Amino acid sequence: MDMVMKLGATSAVVMFTKSSCCISHSIETLIRSFGANPTVYELDTHPNGKQMEKALIELGCQPSVPAIFIGKELVGGANEIMSLNGMSSNLHKAYIGEHENVAMCRMPEIDIV
Repeated sequence: MDMVMKLGATSAVVMFTKSSCCISHSIETLIRSFGANPTVYELDTHPNGKQMEKALIELGCQPSVPAIFIGKELVGGANEIMSLNGMSSNLHKAYIGEHENVAMCRMPEIDIV
């Protein structure tokens, strides 16, 4: 569980997905449409993917993917992302919160790990 929480805190938006999960791809597209570039961990290709999936289930993610962290906090899965009000501003705040001293911020490129 510690590994998932640490990875979830590595950037403003972090997603745990599976390469074959169409919901994960849809949620990633939605998040990108708000200008965020999430760090994506694909559990089915990651060496510790099975451990991470088990940890996500222990954290309450049912199903385990997609699981999304925004601003270092576990938001949840697809249902939680779809129901967020003002998602664009939440994603923006999460990114700016990590880069307060930067007047003009550019969202980072995606990192697939």
